[in-house]
Order: sequence, then C-alpha cells, then structure tokens
Amino acid sequence: MRYHRRVDKAHPDPDQDPVVAALMRDVDATLLQRNLKLTPQQRIEQLMEMQRFAVALREAGRKARRGQ
Repeated sequence: MRYHRRVDKAHPDPDQDPVVAALMRDVDATLLQRNLKLTPQQRIEQLMEMQRFAVALREAGRKARRGQ
C-alpha cells in the first residue's frame, strides 16, 4: 500500500485512471505545498479574504453594467 507517491508528470502511472491522469497534468503542486504549510487558522483567513475579493468583484461588475 502506498501512502506517499511522487507525481511524475512526464511518466504517469500506467495503472492510474485516465481522467485522474489528465487532471493531474494541470495541478500546480507548488500551490498545494504552500497551502499545506499554513496553519488551519491561516487557511481560514485566506479563504475569508478570497470571499471578500469575490464580493468586491461582483459589486464592481454590477456597477459597470449599470454604467456608474
């Protein structure tokens, strides 16, 4: 049983599901590693900041559509 496996994008595991293999090509492991270094509290704060940004973008889009 494997608990930790190195992802080699150049030589995918032949036993791996083709859909999973296709998705893994587009995964940025550096982002995953960076996020795993954060504490749970830091992850929550990061998520909250993204939500605030999404709300601001949505509001800017509404104002732009109204021509303000």
